[in-house]
Amino acid sequence: MHPSSPVRSRTAALIALCAGTLMIILDGSIVTVALPAIQRDLRFSPANLTWTVNAYMIAFGGLLLLAGRLGDLIGRKRVFVTGLVVFTAASLLCGLATGQEMLIAARFIQGIGGALTSAVSLGMIVTLFPEPRERGKAIGAFSFVGAAGASIGQVLGGVLTEAINWHWIFFINLPIGVATLLLAIRVLPADRGLGFAAGADAIGGLLVTAGLMLTVYTIVQTSRHGWAAPSTLVLGAISVALLAAFVLRQATAAAPLLPLRMFRSRNVSGANVIQVLMVSALFGFQILIALYLQNVQGYGALATGLALLPAAGMIAAVSLLLSARLIARFGERTMLLTGLALLVAGIGLLTRLPVHADYVVDLLPTMLLAGGFGLAISALTALGMSGARPDDAGVASGLFSTTQQVGGALGVAVLSTLAAAHTTRLAAHGHDRASALTGGFQLAFGIGASLLAVAFVLALTVLRRPRRTEAMTADAPADLPAAAAPTH
Repeated sequence: MHPSSPVRSRTAALIALCAGTLMIILDGSIVTVALPAIQRDLRFSPANLTWTVNAYMIAFGGLLLLAGRLGDLIGRKRVFVTGLVVFTAASLLCGLATGQEMLIAARFIQGIGGALTSAVSLGMIVTLFPEPRERGKAIGAFSFVGAAGASIGQVLGGVLTEAINWHWIFFINLPIGVATLLLAIRVLPADRGLGFAAGADAIGGLLVTAGLMLTVYTIVQTSRHGWAAPSTLVLGAISVALLAAFVLRQATAAAPLLPLRMFRSRNVSGANVIQVLMVSALFGFQILIALYLQNVQGYGALATGLALLPAAGMIAAVSLLLSARLIARFGERTMLLTGLALLVAGIGLLTRLPVHADYVVDLLPTMLLAGGFGLAISALTALGMSGARPDDAGVASGLFSTTQQVGGALGVAVLSTLAAAHTTRLAAHGHDRASALTGGFQLAFGIGASLLAVAFVLALTVLRRPRRTEAMTADAPADLPAAAAPTH
């Protein structure tokens, strides 16, 4: 499908890409609500229960970059469709699981499928919608799916778990996956890719996959062993060594998996760093506010999901209705700064959370200000992809997804660990349980707001508004039209 194809065809392709992403995002959050039911049914210990989440995160986060490059080499449609098949089949295995080992193994396979599908989605959108205004609308829709899908998943998880049983949080993926697969086969553009002759860099793929998997594993293990534990330090050192070896490999390989030339673009480098900070704060917020509502305010799983719906609604409204127009008028950088400012204010308000909260007074303002995420992520995505060459779009998409996944895992681990440590200190000084928990959450939200403030400063000083000229035209492959080359 050429970028000049009819709007209807490209819209159908966008729907397929968003549907696949929505299924994966929903699954990532829907499981968290059902964890207590899974624990009771399969008799998980508290330590082993976390592996129903960790197994997925490790496979997903570790394979994103490699999956993105595979999309460049063998065709993004082929990788996307393969990911859908793997993810849907693994969802069936998860739903049929009768033991701990089967569920954990199936979740790992789900992570592989999720990585294949997610890694190439953004690269396909950039290719399908080269015109800035159209691309802004497409990225806005895609960003909404990622941002609001998590909140919707919490509500849906509560409904399915309470109305039927936890198995259906996985079975629900089957009709969605099959329908998306059939649509994707029909409407996604066929692309041959560059071919393995362009360089598969198997050594680089092995190094980055092992390094990222071990990095995510180390991060998620800190909740059990702490950051200063010998096992954490050893694993961290090994993961750093693997990633350092990967960077060295990329600097010397004839056909690198991740061309280091991409990082010469301030927008590519800066956007990925900003995303780590922003996603760390927002993912941490999502988990911690749910714990605050349940453990301090006494909300149930379904009530917690409903309490988060205003945030999803605002993100939806901003992403789908406003972001593209505002970005087209004022530019990506200005809208990113505006979105980050709203988020700093919203998360900052949570540093004053009381033990006995009034939802409308103490929580609803933050939920409404969360709409800034819909504005910020749309603008950041456009900036992050603006410096990628057409033949690097897949790996750039995989890189952007990787920093999002690693940032989310890092944010949850760091903020939850700091909240727990401060809660313990307050309890040791005589505070009751509710007060101690609230104090821990307040500290974590303050740190989250600080991360967002740092992201704001970086966006202000590092990022540049993309030029609307075809700066990369000279580097575009001969079979691509000049208009298809993303602006630098």
